[in-house]
Amino acid sequence: MTTPTESGYVMPAEWREHRRCWMAWPTRAALWGGRIEAARAAYGEVARTIARFEPVTMVVPPAEAAQAHAVLGPEIDILCAPIDDSWIRDSGPTFVIDGNGGLAGVDWRFNGWGGKYRPHDKDAAVAEIILKTEDIPRFAAPLILEGGSIAVDGEGTVLTTRECLLNPNRNPDLDQDEIARHLKDYLGVRKVIWLDHGVFNDETDGHVDNLACFHAPGKVLICTCDPDDGENYDRLSRNIDTLSRETDAQGRPLEITPVPLPTPMFGDDEQRLAASYINFYVANGAVIMPGFGCPEDAKARAIIAAAFPEREVIQLCAAALTILHGGGNIHCITQQQPVP
Repeated sequence: MTTPTESGYVMPAEWREHRRCWMAWPTRAALWGGRIEAARAAYGEVARTIARFEPVTMVVPPAEAAQAHAVLGPEIDILCAPIDDSWIRDSGPTFVIDGNGGLAGVDWRFNGWGGKYRPHDKDAAVAEIILKTEDIPRFAAPLILEGGSIAVDGEGTVLTTRECLLNPNRNPDLDQDEIARHLKDYLGVRKVIWLDHGVFNDETDGHVDNLACFHAPGKVLICTCDPDDGENYDRLSRNIDTLSRETDAQGRPLEITPVPLPTPMFGDDEQRLAASYINFYVANGAVIMPGFGCPEDAKARAIIAAAFPEREVIQLCAAALTILHGGGNIHCITQQQPVP
């Protein structure tokens, strides 16, 4: 079997036009600490907001389809399929295009974020179900990887973190060069930029989608914080220093725009939550971003709006706060399917 790159496919930038957005229904009740109905309402708000700009399909266990219909409303399509959890960015397919009208999906191996959550066998199968349902060709990748651990510019460059991809709970038999080769084979990229760490206490082991992203070729948004944030300052400063010395696959120096972290927030266990404004979804004509009801909300929104001047920026606060308690945010619960 050939790889996507050998077949002429690349993962496009997230700001490229989408055919639809995929999401998955909250099902793991224990994850939400008694908030699962609030989580379902929050996912519904995100889905309906995105549906103003592009079609949305929610993957829902068959037994919960009626409730999902009631919560989501008629504008959200439903695909009935067994799932364990609701983070489709990580368990769903990564879509790639060939520039000639072809669309395919990369089905990464999924192990429940390094074995943190079990069972995860249904989530490990959901990408193949989506691709078969949509009659989209599938590339089965040999690499354990979640979609939230990568960010591409669509022109040959991918951002990721060593904290996640080199974590021994993912691919312990592969070194950095071998993992980079798989990324090049399955994303159609030519250069991998490695950042050391994600945001402090991110239970995904430092997913880049909570830390940094391209907003245009050669242009990166990245989390920053004040020096008195002892948990994050050193790690985030090192990442910015790394980017300042890097070029992209085209040889361009990177233009870096810092985005402040929100005021520290804590979960029921009094552990700091990995809140970040970078965890947004770029829809057709819009950016759907988190807000947290804190002073940094307005500044972060202005930065994101300046980065995407042709798009409407919508900040969802109540929904984002609820989703944050599950361990992620808006980007984590969405997956774009591009127009080929």
